[in-house]
Amino acid sequence: MWNVKGPYQGGVWKIRVELPDAYPYNSPFIGFVNKIYHPNIDEMSGSVCLDVINETWSPMFDLVNVFEVFLPQLLLYPNPSHPMNGEAGALMMRDHNTYEQRVKEYCEKYAKPEDAGQATEEKSSDEELSEDEYASSDEAVAGQPDP
Repeated sequence: MWNVKGPYQGGVWKIRVELPDAYPYNSPFIGFVNKIYHPNIDEMSGSVCLDVINETWSPMFDLVNVFEVFLPQLLLYPNPSHPMNGEAGALMMRDHNTYEQRVKEYCEKYAKPEDAGQATEEKSSDEELSEDEYASSDEAVAGQPDP
């Protein structure tokens, strides 16, 4: 768990991690389970657009790097010029204050500790995971604020 400064501070997210058979030679799939407003995170699927995970992954990296370096840096330094969420990217470039307000609204609405715990339960009632899919994924909670 990590505490992020800036507009995401105080948000708690459940992160879906899927390890491919060729891990660590192939990168893991990383996705946010509960909603987050961010230029480089798809709002619907939670998929993360981050070069170091998607394109330049190295077997030298591990999940500790993902949770302690890559994701906190992504939240601190979004890249609005290569968005997965075009609306968030455009808003960040056009009106940074309104963008930060929208991030805070999403944190208050979707990223409370109980949201991170309930998101998977809601999803599992909507769509069944096969045993293979369930066995190949792991989830972690990220972003819990300091007490």
